Amino acid sequence: MNKKISPTLIGGFVLGALALLVIAVIAFGSGRLFRKTKEFVVYFDRDVNGLNIGAPVKFKGVEVGSVKNILLQLDQSLEVPSIPVLFEIDLKKITSRGGTLTLLEDPAALKVAIDRGLRAQLRTESLVTGVLYIGIDLFPGTPVKFVQAAGSKYPEIPAVPTTLERVEVTAGEILAKLSEVDFKGMMDSVSRAVDGVGQLVNSPALKSALQRLDQMMPKIDQAIAEIRKTTGNLDGNITTLSANFQQTSDAAREAMQQASLTMKQTDAALKEAEAAMINIRGISDPDSITFYELGRSLREVSAAARSLRLLSDSVQRNPRSLIFGKPEMREGK
Repeated sequence: MNKKISPTLIGGFVLGALALLVIAVIAFGSGRLFRKTKEFVVYFDRDVNGLNIGAPVKFKGVEVGSVKNILLQLDQSLEVPSIPVLFEIDLKKITSRGGTLTLLEDPAALKVAIDRGLRAQLRTESLVTGVLYIGIDLFPGTPVKFVQAAGSKYPEIPAVPTTLERVEVTAGEILAKLSEVDFKGMMDSVSRAVDGVGQLVNSPALKSALQRLDQMMPKIDQAIAEIRKTTGNLDGNITTLSANFQQTSDAAREAMQQASLTMKQTDAALKEAEAAMINIRGISDPDSITFYELGRSLREVSAAARSLRLLSDSVQRNPRSLIFGKPEMREGK
């Protein structure tokens, strides 16, 4: 008599076959059985909020792997110096031209790539959701910073900060330096300087001095006119005197030439004085504080005018004195 087969056994066999079929479909459909992957580690020294397990790993925008694990390592002071992130890369997706060599499988080839600037970087996949992914790219000239010791289980790819991170660090350094500046002291100094200038401009002494300077302007113009007139007369006398003494000695002729040169220099000085007077009229503006130096210069000009007037009167009375000097007083006279 034949033994009856249990329906439960048949059902279990069917369910097991279906489960194996589903597993096979998933395995073959995902391609994991035929993938050649390698795990790497990167250490980030910033917050990785938004980076999830399974997040893509992209090389120049091409997805070449995914994040496998995110760890948290604390030091003795409960600080987090860096966060290690494990990720895998499908080596067949990063090969040499022609597909004959996987560039990241060989440790020597990986070292060459790192020396040429191969770095890992946290990047934002969506600004709305804040989801992050790992971007691998070449950053030539960036410093190489390894965290784990040599010979570790997972090869390490150095991390590089993003542009936003560098801006944040630079901004923080600038703010730290600005916080050390004594702005209150600077503003107090500026305020005191402004108050001092205001007091000087509004001081009665300055206003009085400017008024006196304005009153002196007509006298200065008159003094220059008299100097020019005296110089013209003196120049005419010297010209006449030169004509009368053309036959005198070489010494006398040299003295006359020197006197003529002196008068030309005096005339040039007067022209400069006239130009200076134009500037003086501008200086007399209520905002100027140079009246002291101007007064001293005017006293010197007045003294020069008196000297020239005395010289002119002396030459007119005795033209020969310009060459032979002042006559000596004889005894008994």
